[in-house]
Amino acid sequence: MSKGSVFDRTYKDYITQVFNVDLESRAEKLGVLIDGDELLISFFGKPYRVSPKGIADPSGKRPAHSISVVLCKYLLLCPEFPPREYEWVSYKDLKDAAPFVGAFANNVERTIAKNFRRRLEDLRLASEKLIGRPPETDFPYQLSVRFEPLPKVPLLMLFNDEDEEFSARCLVLFERRAEKYLDMECLAIVGWLLSDYLERAARGNF
Repeated sequence: MSKGSVFDRTYKDYITQVFNVDLESRAEKLGVLIDGDELLISFFGKPYRVSPKGIADPSGKRPAHSISVVLCKYLLLCPEFPPREYEWVSYKDLKDAAPFVGAFANNVERTIAKNFRRRLEDLRLASEKLIGRPPETDFPYQLSVRFEPLPKVPLLMLFNDEDEEFSARCLVLFERRAEKYLDMECLAIVGWLLSDYLERAARGNF
């Protein structure tokens, strides 16, 4: 079976699962809107529509498989009661993150640091295009930005640029409650998409 066929089967299976649960209750808990037979989910500030026919990005096209998986898992894993763990933690400190920790550090934090070394203003402007906002708490970094990839699943990017003594450094943190809304693979995907979207936004392609 081809990779595309596997993705298609997985995609259709997820859509079936989503529309076999109580979506009205989940939509209220997740901050998702219901529009007829569609669910409207904001993902990195852009509206995606989930319906029995499939998932559509803002242009009406089917998004990348990774995005479809994240959106479906978000709807399927919805916790019964809202978790209250709001403290910021690193990805490696989340439950069951161990298999993805190395890849997350390389593909997210080190990639952002590498892509934006000596480009602090570019990173600031790219973050604004992704609707990043200053966090409520001050952090001892040159740039601190809070993003809302999904309702209830914010993330925090901390960045120090390169200087004479230290290399550029980036940390991407999640609230502890994130592990109740998405599994570790999906949270890793969210981080990887942040890295990709920042670079695309810096090039004017987001």
